[in-house]
Amino acid sequence: MSRRAIIELQQVSKRYAVSRDTPVLDNLSTEVMEGEFVSLMGPSGSGKTTLLNLIAGLDIPDSGWVKIDGTDLRTLRDRQLSKLRLHTIGFVFQSFNLLPAFRVEENVSWPLDLCGHKRAEVRRRTAEALQRVGIVGCERRYPAELSGGEQQRVAIARAIATGPSILLADEPTGNLDSHTGETILDLLRNLNDSEGVTIVMVTHNVFAATYGHRTLEMHDGKIVRDVRAPAPPPVSAVDIGSR
Repeated sequence: MSRRAIIELQQVSKRYAVSRDTPVLDNLSTEVMEGEFVSLMGPSGSGKTTLLNLIAGLDIPDSGWVKIDGTDLRTLRDRQLSKLRLHTIGFVFQSFNLLPAFRVEENVSWPLDLCGHKRAEVRRRTAEALQRVGIVGCERRYPAELSGGEQQRVAIARAIATGPSILLADEPTGNLDSHTGETILDLLRNLNDSEGVTIVMVTHNVFAATYGHRTLEMHDGKIVRDVRAPAPPPVSAVDIGSR
């Protein structure tokens, strides 16, 4: 069954005042299909985070266009862009970006409050998101009382609580040890496999990149390699029955 492109970029270029002579993104075109897990690699300054910001509508290209689920972001007003980010796109950051004065459940629930859900629905979705990431019994704790891995799980719970179709992850394992980082990668893979969440993940880690269906390698604002992981072999009836 063919899939549609949920993220499209066409001839996108971006420059900033401090580097007018060197484009951060240089005539870049690519697309991400619905349900894909794409790893984005490249040296610092290659344009990876800028690309995520353009996909999220947090920045605008100097030329070219970005479409999310068929909608050209150039056609949206600020309020419409905010609504798109709130309902369609979830964010996971290297530094977790949790609110230190909010308890775990409050960190997860505030985007749901912004969506206008009733209190009972907010509580239900918050509990469900925390359960999905394996955080149970820590709802009343503050971020400072959690380990780095637990904080990142809470950040993922916050990102998925509103039911986004796209998850943008910027170095989600960068501040974690290798074992905890692998646990977070397994969690992202499960979200992609079981729920079809489209994931674009920036990483410097070659091992982390292998979790994606594709790896886009960037250099000087261009995509210089697009490598697709080999398709897994079909699962036999014996394999299924043995699970």
